[in-house]
Amino acid sequence: MKRFKNRIVLITGAGSGIGQATVARILSEGGTVLAGDISEAGLEVTRSQAEHAGHADRLTTFFVDISDEDSVRKTVGDAIKAAGSLDVLVNAAGILRSEHTHKTTLEFWNRMLAINLTGTFLVTRECLPELLRSGRGAVVNFSSTSASFAHPYMAAYAATKGGIQAFTHAIALEYAKQGLRAVSVCPGSIQSGMTNDPGLPADADLMLFAKMSPALLGGGFAGPENVASAIAMFASDDGKFITGTELRIDGGMHM
Repeated sequence: MKRFKNRIVLITGAGSGIGQATVARILSEGGTVLAGDISEAGLEVTRSQAEHAGHADRLTTFFVDISDEDSVRKTVGDAIKAAGSLDVLVNAAGILRSEHTHKTTLEFWNRMLAINLTGTFLVTRECLPELLRSGRGAVVNFSSTSASFAHPYMAAYAATKGGIQAFTHAIALEYAKQGLRAVSVCPGSIQSGMTNDPGLPADADLMLFAKMSPALLGGGFAGPENVASAIAMFASDDGKFITGTELRIDGGMHM
């Protein structure tokens, strides 16, 4: 299946987890990928995987701090300019931190917003002109099950993901007549650096998480490739009638 042949896809958060898995999936389907991350070591792993799979000639990696406007304008802008065009944007970059809400500092709160919500906005804004020029551009943003269901100790994180979901709906309608589609994926119980260590408070009541066990896979976590496959469907022409919505990918955790 070569759904992304002759298509250029920019993916943030490409140095680990779901972003890294999405790079591999898009490359395997014939796409050209511009892969950005703040971790240069992570990008090296992404490149090594592409070389092993024989796809390195269609991969460009670049360092970017999505919370920094100048970094986004320069590095994302330069990557798109070098590629010549852009068809798909996947905003996979983000962080997960946990804390009692009554102990959450303004610095903590603002850092979550700066990376997850403002970062998604900055990268999207930078990419929109070329996505609109393509006539069939697609944006895939990362919300979370926490945007719609209670996740204890994650109020700041949940707020950013709810904002991303609302932002996605707004741009889907705003640019619909120009051929742009925008959707969100809402992962839950997916293996990644985020979920491996969410930084729960030392006195966290783990019983509050009892209802969050996925129904599938015997209650275990799924690999990031399960989200990457959904992203590939959304972003390809197979998803051409899907926009302004979100897909929960959580193994039935919130049925």
